[in-house]
This record gives sequence, structure tokens and C-alpha cells, in this order.
Amino acid sequence: MSETTTTTTIHGSYLMPSLERATVADAMHPGILTCEPDASVSEVARMMATHHVHCIAVVGVSYGSPECYVWGIVSDLDLVGAGIGGEPGATARDLANQPVITVRPTMSLREAGEAMVTNGVSHLVVSDPETHRPTGIISTLDLAGILAWGEA
Repeated sequence: MSETTTTTTIHGSYLMPSLERATVADAMHPGILTCEPDASVSEVARMMATHHVHCIAVVGVSYGSPECYVWGIVSDLDLVGAGIGGEPGATARDLANQPVITVRPTMSLREAGEAMVTNGVSHLVVSDPETHRPTGIISTLDLAGILAWGEA
């Protein structure tokens, strides 16, 4: 008895630009999930699981300013490491091992991908060019979507 394998080509739900034409804004997820530095490992895990995301931004205020800023990223890999062999009572502050790399929505997606590779990170914080406030996250998976379905 022989088995037949069928390969189906799947396309995204809308036409996406090619990597050569795409910007960060074309691929990013608007909005940013944040937690306080003292959030527990289980709180961070619940946020990731509930929202089906791979990172949570750790925010804090700078001295002398009421503005919050992203000072750390807890990735899913950081979380798994903490769950397997982490210290009891660890917090988001302890887990935030990924450096925060900030990009603008108008940056080319190729440049953003190069920043990910150069810095060894899987997530970049997208910030508003005027206010410098975080407006979204772009991940390696978002970039993969452009590579897979970018056609325009």
C-alpha cells in the first residue's frame, strides 16, 4: 500500500509587502504587554499564556520623570529557564535577560532583522518617533510572516 502526500500552498489572509519593501510598521504587532519589575514568574507566565505572546516588556519609571519606559524584555526562553531551574521567588527583574533594542515603525524590515541577528534578540520594541513611547513589538515570527507571504 502506498501513501500519497499532498502539499498545499497556504497564503496569508492579506497581501503583504516583500522583504525588500516592508517596514517595521508592516509586520509589527501594535500594543505592548508590560509588567512591573516585581511581577512573579507565574504572573509573567499567565500573561504570556493568556495572550499567546512570546515576550513581556518590563517597565519602570526613570528617576525624576513620571514617564514609564521599557528597561527589560522577558522572553519565553527566559521564562522556561526560570521554570526549569530558576531561583524560587524570581521576578521579572531577574528574568529580563534580553537587551531592549528600540526601532522606529518606518525602519526597513531588513534593517530590523539585521538588528535582531546582530544583537542576538528575537524581539524589538517599536517606539513612536516623536514621543519615544513604545507602541508595539516586532518579533522574528513577524519577520517570518513577511518572508513567507510577502509578495507585493
